[in-house]
Amino acid sequence: MKIASFNINGIRARLPVLLDWLEQAKPDVALLQELKSTDETFPRELIEALGYQVETHGQKSFNGVAIMSRLPLEDISRGLPGDDSDEQARYMEGTVIGDKSAVRVACLYLPNGNPAPGPKYDYKLAWMGRLEACASRLIATEEPALLAGDFNVIPQAEDCWDPAVWKEDALFLPQSREAFRRIESLGFSEAYSIRHPGMQEFTFWNYRAGAWNKDHGIRIDHFMLSPAASDLLLDCQIDTYVRGLGKPSDHVPIWVRLDG
Repeated sequence: MKIASFNINGIRARLPVLLDWLEQAKPDVALLQELKSTDETFPRELIEALGYQVETHGQKSFNGVAIMSRLPLEDISRGLPGDDSDEQARYMEGTVIGDKSAVRVACLYLPNGNPAPGPKYDYKLAWMGRLEACASRLIATEEPALLAGDFNVIPQAEDCWDPAVWKEDALFLPQSREAFRRIESLGFSEAYSIRHPGMQEFTFWNYRAGAWNKDHGIRIDHFMLSPAASDLLLDCQIDTYVRGLGKPSDHVPIWVRLDG
C-alpha cells in the first residue's frame, strides 16, 4: 500500500503537475493539502477518471485538504476536533481498506504561525495541542494509523539548509519542535527518519531567491506512524523531481509504502 502526501499549493494552478505525478507515481492513496478550493470547485472528475475515490474538505482561496484513494475508503470525518469555532479547513480522516489490514489516515495542513510571537503563532500552538489529543486517540485504538501532511515544523537542524536563517521562524522555534516531539512521545514514529537516519533531504523550497536551484530547502512534510503502522513500514521516499516540473508547487510529494 503506497500512501503519498503532497501540498499542492492550489489545485487549479497545479492540476497538470498533479495529474502527471499521479500517473507516474501511482500512489494507492494521495493526501493533498492547501487546495485553495471549495468542495464544489475541486476538479474531482479528472482525478476520479484515474480510478480514485475523492473526499475533500475545502475552503475558498485558502487551506483545504483531500483524501484520494484507489482502495476502499470509509468512515470519513472532517475538521480537527477541540474548537467548534475554528472554521479553517485543515484536517480530515478516513480509513483505507487494504488486502491485509485497514489503516486510519489523517491528512493535515498545520498552520504556519508567522509572524511569531503573535496571534497566528498562538493559533498554531493551540492547533498542535488539539492535534496531540487526536493523536492520543489514534494511538489508543492500537490499530495502524498515521498523521501525514504539511506539518509546517522543521523537527531538527539537519532538516533545513541553514538553521541560522530559520532560528526566529515559527517553523523552527523551540515551542513548535517541542509540540512535534510531544506527538512522537505518544508512540508515533516519523517515517523518513526511520528509513533515512541522519540524511538531509528537503520537501519545500521557496519560490524566491533561487532557493530551488541553490537547494535552500527545508523538510516540513512528514508521516507520523503509530506503532502498528510502523510495523508495516517498508519504505519512505521524497519525489524531489516534481519540484523541477513546469509551474510546480513549492512542496514535493513524500510517500510511504506499507505492507498491507
